[in-house]
Amino acid sequence: MAAKPPQDEVEAETSVTPPLDVGRLGDLLGFHLRMAHVAIYRDFAETMEELGLTQKQLAVMELVAGNPGASQIDLANTLGTDRATMMALVNRLAARDFIERRPSAADRRRQELHLTKAGQAMLIRARKLIDTHEQRFIDLFSRDEMEALLAALKRIYKRN
Repeated sequence: MAAKPPQDEVEAETSVTPPLDVGRLGDLLGFHLRMAHVAIYRDFAETMEELGLTQKQLAVMELVAGNPGASQIDLANTLGTDRATMMALVNRLAARDFIERRPSAADRRRQELHLTKAGQAMLIRARKLIDTHEQRFIDLFSRDEMEALLAALKRIYKRN
């Protein structure tokens, strides 16, 4: 039988420590963007846990739903990811029967991506959960603030 730790160690482990002084980080845009991303990512992961979908997988499914016949390269370019990562994402979704590859009638070297019936059904379920997830964050802002925030974020990632 393992020995119990001394009571003062138990209290130290369970007590809440004050937050660290973030110092110069508090003035860095990148730090705040990262912290916001982490908050949204964690909420997304908890929300989608029952469906077993990641943010990237859902993004791929949304792009395929909106662009039937798009290729993996098209998706990779849109999401700013490399081809190998995109191939792995598509493979995972295909293994779950959410996406299928079809040869292009125009170019036999090209594989077109389409949602399967199971993929369409999963996307419907996921969208309901995503709407709830998104609303938790949208509710933190007025309509004008939300529009300004989205415009500012787009300005950052579309500057290239």
